[in-house]
Amino acid sequence: MDPVNKYFIDVECRQNNHVGEIICGDVFLSRRIKEEGRIIAVLSDGMGSGVKANVLATLTASMAMNFTIEHREVARSAEIIMNTLPVCSVRKVSYSTFTIIDIEDDGTTTIVEYDNPLCMIMRGMDEYDPGWEDLILDGEQNKGKKLRICKFKARLEDRIFFWSDGIVQSGMGTRAFPFGWGREELGEYVQKIVKYTPFASSGKLAQKVINMAQLHDGDKPKDDSSCGVIYYREPRKLLLITGPPFEDSNDFAFSLKVKQFKGRKIIAGGTTAEIVARELALKFDAGFESEDNELPPVSYMESINLVTEGILTLGKVARLLETYTVNTRLSKGPADQIIKMLFESDRIHILNGTRINVAHQDPNLPVELEIRRTVVKRIMRLLEVRFMKDVTIEYM
Repeated sequence: MDPVNKYFIDVECRQNNHVGEIICGDVFLSRRIKEEGRIIAVLSDGMGSGVKANVLATLTASMAMNFTIEHREVARSAEIIMNTLPVCSVRKVSYSTFTIIDIEDDGTTTIVEYDNPLCMIMRGMDEYDPGWEDLILDGEQNKGKKLRICKFKARLEDRIFFWSDGIVQSGMGTRAFPFGWGREELGEYVQKIVKYTPFASSGKLAQKVINMAQLHDGDKPKDDSSCGVIYYREPRKLLLITGPPFEDSNDFAFSLKVKQFKGRKIIAGGTTAEIVARELALKFDAGFESEDNELPPVSYMESINLVTEGILTLGKVARLLETYTVNTRLSKGPADQIIKMLFESDRIHILNGTRINVAHQDPNLPVELEIRRTVVKRIMRLLEVRFMKDVTIEYM
């Protein structure tokens, strides 16, 4: 079996700002290159904190991402990055660290680090040594600077933890950690949380590390802190069904696809739900109480995880996805429930019926009633670009 079908790569990063700063001096970027089946993640820590640090880190992370996408030679890329950074007016130096993780579709993973604390690779419950090598730069301006590089073939249940020095140095000067948390004790903590929460998502594990570092600093981080986690895991699958098939004669074939799908299922659309219930002889009850004043209530169908109204609900899903941040709190409304299920899934297949609903062509109806296909494409693009989901679509 092709490795890309064996596992899904879950990538997340959590961050805390230096106390008193409104912007983080660490910058994290991630990109899925769908055409090549690659995933690239970059974490950069700019010198100092606040806006200046963020500018340095943003420049570094952006260049590192672009050079990696283009398969540029590592040492040359590092030299260009270091030579391009603006010089700090106070310290008279330009400085920013970086970690680059490049994952190919066959599981081959390359990690390049410059001055970030050494990342940690977990194979199951144990730390794994991929065989790090040092690459010493010999360019005129950066002679003697060292990059750490490793390359290994990932397996199911492998994890990579990577971080900025705000994590490793947390607690510095306290009685418990006079010299900071330290890479060794941090590693022991990571092994512990993986052991006791073996199926936790990357986001949850990264948040645990961030929370502990913040605790060491008495809830007042003395530096920008970032923790990223990459988790190679069994994909969690979801089917989103919306819209009846174009031809009435395809109703049964359409419904059979729903029945045969292995994973969680959402139906968005009353007519669509009625067709599936009728063709598969499933119990179907309309809901009466709505948790969202803007939308009709959810309904209930045997063997389907969630049933909602169609185009209005999907329109709100798209709007919520566009504005979503780690601080967003989702309610119990139909659109919020769909988003929770999308976030809890890795591979999302959309079954999009293309029959025109005459009600949605009335020009007096609100602008939100876009053609279903347009809304679905919007959702698909947001899930792929902003949330690193693996999304496929099928029209009937």
